[in-house]
Amino acid sequence: MKTFISSWKSPSNIALVKYWGKKPNAVQIPANASISFTLSNCATTTKLTYTEHESLAVKVLLDGNEEPSFVEKIEQFISRIAHILPFTSTGIYLIETSNSFPHSSGIASSASGMSALALCICDIAVEKGELTENNFKRTASELARLGSGSASRSVFGPMGEWGLHHDYAGSSDQFAIAYDDIHPIFSDFCDTILLVHKGQKTVSSTVGHGLLDNNPYVEARFAQAGENMTKMKAILKSGDIDAFIKLVESEALTLHSLMMSSDPYFILMKPETLRLIEAIWAKREKDGFKWCFTLDAGANIHFLYPQSDKQAAHAFISNELAQYCENGAYLHDEVGVGAVKI
Repeated sequence: MKTFISSWKSPSNIALVKYWGKKPNAVQIPANASISFTLSNCATTTKLTYTEHESLAVKVLLDGNEEPSFVEKIEQFISRIAHILPFTSTGIYLIETSNSFPHSSGIASSASGMSALALCICDIAVEKGELTENNFKRTASELARLGSGSASRSVFGPMGEWGLHHDYAGSSDQFAIAYDDIHPIFSDFCDTILLVHKGQKTVSSTVGHGLLDNNPYVEARFAQAGENMTKMKAILKSGDIDAFIKLVESEALTLHSLMMSSDPYFILMKPETLRLIEAIWAKREKDGFKWCFTLDAGANIHFLYPQSDKQAAHAFISNELAQYCENGAYLHDEVGVGAVKI
């Protein structure tokens, strides 16, 4: 029995055009294309020790402590990727993982965690001679997608695009692609995550995606997302901040309006979420700063601003926005380079 070891650090990401809704009768295939900023500081570091064996065994350590609750999800992930890399269906997996952001901080770790694990598996596949370097990141993104859709984008930086779209050459529903045809202002854009709520969401993203199936506005949404992907490509290239703000905030509010119009309907925003949005809008109106927000499927605000405004934005956060965060908590981040091997 041979043993292989690989370690990768992979970041979380924040979608600008949102992925919400999956194609029926398929595994993790998006109903519309999406594009995201790859973050830098909010990341998962994973070490995989894989030993060849005739049966399958999985053990997961989070920050050095065994987490049996993670095993079922990992085993499901392995069953999904076995048709791509058959050796993965058996073996002894020791997965040691940790997040740079606090556990239960309100930052979804599935994107960073599943992409880090997928990269480790692909590393071992190369060493075993079952994968070529030429197909490495594409395969890692495809594997990551089968664990968590948004994880497919975390493999790449400064941005990741996932989902077939006629304006994005090489795009696919099966894997994400790196996207870097962007104006310099976006290459180091800042994102401070304002932690409104650190606890468990009342409705998981997996359930939320499923509830979209019967949403009366779903077809219009998919058409809108396709159009917004076209608009976003031009915005990113030109550096048009005003158009960026309008599109990104509209996408965030559309995402949550879909939740509120699902059957059954649900709300993931909190009162403080709205107060933060209003404070950001008021500051932009009063002082002319090109600052905006976006939201994932949760209550927390991603506050976006150019690197050149970092000092002023940080003062605004500490003086005005922190009061609406749970225990005054927030995390400073910025656009990063994507996953890196440790």
